[in-house]
Amino acid sequence: MADEEIKVGSVVQLKSGGPHMTVSQIGQGQYDDYVSAWCDWFVQDKPPWKQEHGVFPMTSLKLIG
Repeated sequence: MADEEIKVGSVVQLKSGGPHMTVSQIGQGQYDDYVSAWCDWFVQDKPPWKQEHGVFPMTSLKLIG
């Protein structure tokens, strides 16, 4: 996976762990100097699912294969 990069649609996880997330947008943060990924994920194993989202520095994410 060394030659792959995180892009919109990638499934990622925080390097420290947590749920699998889908990248929905990548861009420069409004108040910082690093590139961020906007991610979405679900927090329950069965319906009704609850969608959550967050913005994370790209350097804190790893690709999930």
